[in-house]
Amino acid sequence: MSLSPCCRLFGISRQAIYQSEKRLIARQEQLSKIKPMVEGIRREMPRLGTRKLYYLLKKEFRINNIKIGRDALFDDFRSESMLIRPKKNYTKTTNSKHWLRKYPNLMKETKATAPEQYFVSDITYIKSRERTHYLSLVTDAYSRKIMGYHLSDDMSAENVVKAIQMAIKNRNTKNPLIHHSDRGLQYCSSVYQKQLLKSNIKPSMTDGYDCYQNALAERINGILKGEFLLNKCNTGAELKKLITESIIIYNNKRPHLSLNYETPNFIHNKKSSEASFTGLN
Repeated sequence: MSLSPCCRLFGISRQAIYQSEKRLIARQEQLSKIKPMVEGIRREMPRLGTRKLYYLLKKEFRINNIKIGRDALFDDFRSESMLIRPKKNYTKTTNSKHWLRKYPNLMKETKATAPEQYFVSDITYIKSRERTHYLSLVTDAYSRKIMGYHLSDDMSAENVVKAIQMAIKNRNTKNPLIHHSDRGLQYCSSVYQKQLLKSNIKPSMTDGYDCYQNALAERINGILKGEFLLNKCNTGAELKKLITESIIIYNNKRPHLSLNYETPNFIHNKKSSEASFTGLN
């Protein structure tokens, strides 16, 4: 059946059909511009989600006259198989069955209101083709900025303490500080606790075996492993370089929903400056 009888059958004009086709072609041309923009960002942040991408690309959309909402972007990504599927992976790295002193939970029912009030720490494993390595992270609870890190081939306290030593060097303020962790052997060790005491930092630990009491630290581990450290490195040296590059990108370029889509470094520096200025007055 030709186009004219179809139009008469459904009560529409040929002009409406042509206009609809024209709009569809124009829309496809607009959407085709989005993919290169996304690929540019995902070269550095391969598993960055759609909400954060939409926030980062809004300005470019306006410049290129691309009219698309967040839900429409989700639909476009779904049709292009560009949505990120969450990964679920958990391996226990905490040994809290030891005789060393555990400390009370000072973060219970509290919330950080400025940078460098609470540091949260955790250890996660990462594999290279050489062996299994262990990444120790120290994160600021307010800004989500990774303040210190150390990759090692074991979970000895002597290696884990190097992450908090880096975090201390990277501080912007001299505010009273609490260090929160699980009840693992490394954090309870004399080596670690002497470093906290020397730096005038109060220790805080989870109660029992409740992993949710250190959820923020584990969340940051998950972001690094789930969004950045996607490919297995050949050696520990390669992995160390990748981790350093990933943390720089995480701190300076990855927006956080909890930070109103700002980056950890932006929030950390801004709020630290405000706190220092207030202190001077």
